[in-house]
Amino acid sequence: MVPREILKKVRFIEISTRGLVNEVFSGEYHSAFKGRGMTFSEVREYQYGDDIRNIDWNVTARTGSPFVKVFEEERELTVMLVVDVSASGNFGTKERLKGELAVELSAVLAFSAIKNNDKIGLILFSDRIEKFVPPRKGRRHVLRVLRELLYHRPEGRGTDISGALDYLSRVVSRRAVVFLVSDFMGKNFFRPLSVAGKRHDLIAVRMRDAREADLPHVGFLEMEDPETGERLVVNTSNKGFLESFRARVRKTREELDKDFVRCKVDVIDIETGRPYVEPLMRFFQKRMRRFR
Repeated sequence: MVPREILKKVRFIEISTRGLVNEVFSGEYHSAFKGRGMTFSEVREYQYGDDIRNIDWNVTARTGSPFVKVFEEERELTVMLVVDVSASGNFGTKERLKGELAVELSAVLAFSAIKNNDKIGLILFSDRIEKFVPPRKGRRHVLRVLRELLYHRPEGRGTDISGALDYLSRVVSRRAVVFLVSDFMGKNFFRPLSVAGKRHDLIAVRMRDAREADLPHVGFLEMEDPETGERLVVNTSNKGFLESFRARVRKTREELDKDFVRCKVDVIDIETGRPYVEPLMRFFQKRMRRFR
């Protein structure tokens, strides 16, 4: 049985996010992803204004007249939420923890998907695969996805993005829209990221907190890595240390950004303490312009 407090959280998130989907995101979601799944329908004679890239050269050669391929937009897409539930998600210095924000954002994406008659599936991962929910349609299924996001207690603490993407490739054979929701604290995942980016329409949703890039000036501070438990005492009043810390964080992010570009993976940056509506809208609008 699912605890009553979890059911209350599910209901609260459903009410708050469905209103946002209906009023803001539904049309943008459809426009951003329409045409991502196109199936061949037929060939017909070329007409003035047709895109010459769609000419079927085999039929044209046989008939002596130009023919073009006609495609139809697939009625449904498969949307996969691949969500990082490692221990680093239990960090946040603003209104919510990174993990809490990831749940709400996943709910927005899930309700946007079912409103457009798409299937939605879920993979929860840490340093192992924690949970797999096969993609299906419908409100009841989305509520199950939300319950898993809220109710699941991870067995692992670390982050294995490579393992999650490899598992995705095994369980989802057809091309899907994949939202990889993580703070990307893992290492050595460029190759599986590249493979997944070619096989699927992969979007990285990067969860961040301002304090991960800039420490407060409070003198000596004990820091703990939530994934390994390693502890370290640092002097935040030391200017040299702070500059080195910021430079190291900046370099790591720049290298990750380069990897995303090389793998042709779109990125949505979400930060605790800031509304996620604006970066999500920017992403949808960018995708819409791309398809025009």
